[in-house]
Amino acid sequence: MPLRGARRGLRLLHIQRVLRRYGLDELLAAVPGAGLARVAFRLTPEALRSRRSRALPRGERIRRALEELGPIFVKFGQILSTRRDLLPDDIAVELARLQDRVPPFDPALARSQIETALGAPVGELFATFDAQPLASASVAQVHAATLHSGQRVVLKVLRPGIEATIRGDVELLKLIARLALRYVGEARRLRPVEVVAEFEKTIFDELDLVREAANAAQLRRNFDGSKALYVPEVHWDYCREKVLCLERIDGIPVADVAALNGIGVDFKKLAERGVEVFFTQVFRDNFFHADMHPGNIFVSRREPQDPQYIAVDFGIVGSLTDADRHYLAGNFLAFFERDYRRVAQLHVDSGWVPADTRVEDFEASIRTVCEPIFEKPLAEISFGHLLLRLFQVARRFDMQVQPQLVLLQKTLLNIEGLGRQLYPQLDLWQTAKPYLERWMREQIGPRAVFGKLREQLPDYGAALPELPLLAHQLLRQARDGELRVEWHGAELTRIRDELRDANRRVVLAIIGAALVISAALIYGLDGLRPAQILGAPLASWLLGGAGAALLWRALPAQREPPHSE
Repeated sequence: MPLRGARRGLRLLHIQRVLRRYGLDELLAAVPGAGLARVAFRLTPEALRSRRSRALPRGERIRRALEELGPIFVKFGQILSTRRDLLPDDIAVELARLQDRVPPFDPALARSQIETALGAPVGELFATFDAQPLASASVAQVHAATLHSGQRVVLKVLRPGIEATIRGDVELLKLIARLALRYVGEARRLRPVEVVAEFEKTIFDELDLVREAANAAQLRRNFDGSKALYVPEVHWDYCREKVLCLERIDGIPVADVAALNGIGVDFKKLAERGVEVFFTQVFRDNFFHADMHPGNIFVSRREPQDPQYIAVDFGIVGSLTDADRHYLAGNFLAFFERDYRRVAQLHVDSGWVPADTRVEDFEASIRTVCEPIFEKPLAEISFGHLLLRLFQVARRFDMQVQPQLVLLQKTLLNIEGLGRQLYPQLDLWQTAKPYLERWMREQIGPRAVFGKLREQLPDYGAALPELPLLAHQLLRQARDGELRVEWHGAELTRIRDELRDANRRVVLAIIGAALVISAALIYGLDGLRPAQILGAPLASWLLGGAGAALLWRALPAQREPPHSE
């Protein structure tokens, strides 16, 4: 423990030294007491030696500092780089360089890592290998190669020692989160410990390139034949934990607007397809690419008027529980329809705000924030102002951060930022609404009910032979007085008179349920086409009707409330 504490202290000193070297203490000028700190920084020997770094433009200083601090800080810069509406232009341009232009590591180390992982010299494994990296990011860099079959591929290689660096930074984040939880009142609502735990899982998953290959293969299957998104093929024979081999794609970086203009891309359709890809991944597949910054997205050159995205870098993917997806879809639809009461009620029902929240007050606050942005294109919406107002609402109503939704929120911000760059006139709300409505119909419509019934028929079929015996045993126990429900508590006297009625209702409910299930089985065996098997429809109606009647009889009778004296 003392050794770990010493390492954390050294890391904090290193962070402070880097910020000081690049003069980023100037960014704290608005903080009370920061002026004295800046003077102290500038009196240190290292600050005096860093005048050359301080002379650089502020955007470049920020970028270089994040690069030097390591992968976690680079990822933070990547997220910020997609939000040009929240940043001055000079900083946004420099942070965009973090997406795929992080300084590369020695190509000899990359070659050595490939040979160690694959167990053979690079010259034997590949017909050609380009030592000059195509791209370099915070966690890995990419080299071009050619298989002996003639197929053009790329090799993604982890940075040497990256695991230890990330582990140290994550431990530091955990410490900061615990301190914040202890000493910062607002931290409880923001749930920093849970958020860091979710981030830790995500970042370490990204270090396993076999997992990334599996993610790519799944996403490729999900969008097989799609005109909206293409995912490169995985070459499994050349994939290991620290090396990934994918088909080399031919596309234009999505941020290169000039090149896209040069081939005549339909930007409106491209922006709309970005929204389509996002909602399809989240609601149809429940498996979404969660690192969709511009450095990982390309546009195919093949059909500019029918543009197709190409995705790379599948280290971070996300999925949600069925309950979270349902609440999210409901929130989106209610939001698009300006049904703010429904939005407020869904937040209460999902547990995202405390159960004792006054729905009327929450509704009014949401309406005040959201109403001004409707029917406006992205170019006219100040998302910085909107986010600030939403944070204020969340704080007022003690709305806690949902760690399981952090990846989704990050991805949605990336998609919205991408749409802003490609086609600022995009109507985000009207573009997204049809996908959500279709998903909701598929989840709760008649087709969904019959589909779930068909899926469960084998289970019903397996349980059906046991139902008569169970019903017989239950009836025998009821007849012999062996069926009892025991209650303990202050209300025992009041409910004792209801036990006999409760036993009768249980028996009727079980028999009724058995009859209804039997009717569903007979009806389902006919493929939902009556009159194909002799007598099936009639039997279904008779059994189902009898079962429904018994279930109705099993409902508790309405009683007059007791009169107070």
